[in-house]
Amino acid sequence: MSNNLTSLVFGPVPSRRLGRSLGINHIPPKSCSYSCRYCQVGRTAHTEIEPRAFFRPEEIRLTVETRVEEIRRIGQTVDYLTFVPDGEPTLDKHLGEAIDLLRPLGVPIAVISNGSLLWREDVRKRLGKADWVSLKVDAVNEKLWRSINRPDDALRLPVILDGMLRFAEHYDGELVTETMLVADVNDHPEAVTAVAKFVARLKPNKVFLAIPIRPPSEKDVGAPSEKKIVQAYSLFTAEFAKVECLTGYEDDAFADTGDAENDLLSITAVHPMREESVRQFLANAGLDESFVTSLIDQGKLKQVEFAGKRFFVRQVGRDA
Repeated sequence: MSNNLTSLVFGPVPSRRLGRSLGINHIPPKSCSYSCRYCQVGRTAHTEIEPRAFFRPEEIRLTVETRVEEIRRIGQTVDYLTFVPDGEPTLDKHLGEAIDLLRPLGVPIAVISNGSLLWREDVRKRLGKADWVSLKVDAVNEKLWRSINRPDDALRLPVILDGMLRFAEHYDGELVTETMLVADVNDHPEAVTAVAKFVARLKPNKVFLAIPIRPPSEKDVGAPSEKKIVQAYSLFTAEFAKVECLTGYEDDAFADTGDAENDLLSITAVHPMREESVRQFLANAGLDESFVTSLIDQGKLKQVEFAGKRFFVRQVGRDA
C-alpha cells in the first residue's frame, strides 16, 4: 500500500467528543475554505470552495477496513470513524460515497466540518449521510468571523449561517457545534452571546466550547482566562442547556498497530502530541526516545512549544 494511502487513516486517537476515534485524513494539506488563526495544521496558502475529487472512495474504504481489522486483531476498539482531515472535509465531492462504502464496517461515522459550504444543497446532502456532525461556529459577526476564521474571499457569512440552519432542519443524526474561544478576539460577552443565540436556533444535541490547547498557526493566539471561559459557559447555558467545555487534554491512549513510525507520523500529521503522550506511545511500542530523535533528524518530525508545553508535529507539509 502506498504512503499516500497509509496516511489516509490515523489512530485511533483519544477524542474528547468521540471516545476512540479512527481519523480519516482524506483532504491533503492544506485544502480548506478557511485559514483559521488557531488551526493546528497551519495556514492555508490558497483557500478554495469548490468541491473536487481527492482520493477514490474505494481507496478510502480499503484503507480504513484494513486498519479497523488490524485494530480489532490486537484487541482494541474503535468508537467512531471520523472524517477530520488536513482541510475541510466537505470539499471532497465523493464524501457521501465514501460514507456509504464504510457502512458495512458497523462503526458510526462522524464528520468535523467548518460548515462553510452548507449553502450548497449537494454538500448538505453528502454531509447528511454521517451519523454525527460537528459544525464550527466561532463568530456570527462579519468582522470577527473574518478575523478568526480568515475565510475564502468569495464566502459570505449570512449565506453560511442560513446554510447551517437549512442543514440542521433536515438532519436526523447527532448534530453538535463547536466554538473556539480565542483570547481578546471572540471571548467578549457581546460576541459570545450572539453565537449562543444563533447556535440555539440550530437545536444541536450538544454545544462544545473549546480553547486552543495545541500549537496554532499564529503565535499570537492564546486561550482566554478562566474567568472569560466561565463567563462564556454561563452565557451559552442561558440559551441552551447542553453545553460542555473542552478545556482539558485527552488521555494518552493512542493506538499501536505494530508500525510505530507510520502510527506516530499519521497521528501527528493532524493531531499534535504532547511530550508526555509521545513518551507513553514509545513505552507501549517498546521504543526509547532515540526513535523520535531519528525522525526529527530525518526531517519527518519537529518539536513545537505552546503554552509552556512541548508538542511533536509531523514535519512534511506542516508549514503550508
